[in-house]
Amino acid sequence: MTGASSFSLFRVSVSAHQATRRPRALIAAVTAGILAVCTAIGGAPAPASAANTLSMRGADVSSLQRSLDLGARYYDAGGAARDPLDILRSVGVNYVRLRVWNNPASGYNNKSRVLAQARTARAKGLKVLVDFHYSDTWADPGKQYKPAAWAGHSLSQLRTDVYAFTYDVCSSLSGQGTPPDSVQIGNEINVGMLWNEGKVVNNDFAPLAGLLKQGYNATKACGGGIPVMIHTANADSNAHARWFYDGIRAQGVQWDITALSYYCMWHGTLSNLYDNIVDLRGRYGKPVVIAETAYPFTRDDADGEPNAIGDATCDGIGATWSGQAQEFDWVQNTARNAGAIGVFYWEPTWYAVRGNGWDPANINGTGNQWDNMAVFDWSGRVNPGVRWTP
Repeated sequence: MTGASSFSLFRVSVSAHQATRRPRALIAAVTAGILAVCTAIGGAPAPASAANTLSMRGADVSSLQRSLDLGARYYDAGGAARDPLDILRSVGVNYVRLRVWNNPASGYNNKSRVLAQARTARAKGLKVLVDFHYSDTWADPGKQYKPAAWAGHSLSQLRTDVYAFTYDVCSSLSGQGTPPDSVQIGNEINVGMLWNEGKVVNNDFAPLAGLLKQGYNATKACGGGIPVMIHTANADSNAHARWFYDGIRAQGVQWDITALSYYCMWHGTLSNLYDNIVDLRGRYGKPVVIAETAYPFTRDDADGEPNAIGDATCDGIGATWSGQAQEFDWVQNTARNAGAIGVFYWEPTWYAVRGNGWDPANINGTGNQWDNMAVFDWSGRVNPGVRWTP
């Protein structure tokens, strides 16, 4: 996910309609019917060997520890106060995603915090995806800032930095008995990472490829069986996705899972998502995961920080409690039918908790741009309709 400044790059105005919650069987049937029609008219070729289940049913809970430290409370659909990870497990989550920043000003999402969060998650039977941003702050399509400690480093030095940092975090996790179940090297790296040295300019993927190879090699040195994801926000454009993944493949980059962000307001229709997943699975011979998605349950704002997603909605589904659940169902159904192996909801636990702000350099003084996108409302109660389903 991205910080405030780059959200505007992808914002699309979409008319909003109210929708009521439909029975789950009907949702599946309608989605399957839509996809069948698309296939019949040539819009979405049927995958040859689609996965029938989503084995990675994830939640990015990177902000959760800060909320808990500030006294946040979480309630299940019945109104009982419970551990938020237990609530998420009870509605189908089996994986958590944890971002790691190098040296963030907030003191959260750094190595020591990720180690602690991984211990907590694994103790509850949850698998862990570690999301390396290679930055002290947000990395996304609009910005890929180098960590301050790496400022001024040459490309050769940055390759060493990436290997050392990746191996250090991964081996530290393994050393405490919680080796990562998967690793993501770079976050939404549509045009590279560690700018400007690792930015793709004039179709030259060689600098980026050298960095990705070091992240891959460090992960495999830590644990040869740990799957490595390479993540872009290219769910909107198959042409862009092919350009990127063709580019790194031509440079000899290896990866195990192709990861995409999909926010319907910025990344288009579900049928387009379906087409892209099918094409990428076939073109690269690797599983596909939706590493980020989310949908609003309201257009209202809980604090003074403008919402990242305000009025934009999709698929004729309103920004309502039932609408959020319905759209998430449809995203999962689309991914499943296209053969993807996983879907992660981005920051479902990041509700409006004062002091858990958007800007890591001013975490106490900024609001939360995601308060209308969490699956817990502003009092901490979970959306009763949201489910992660195999």
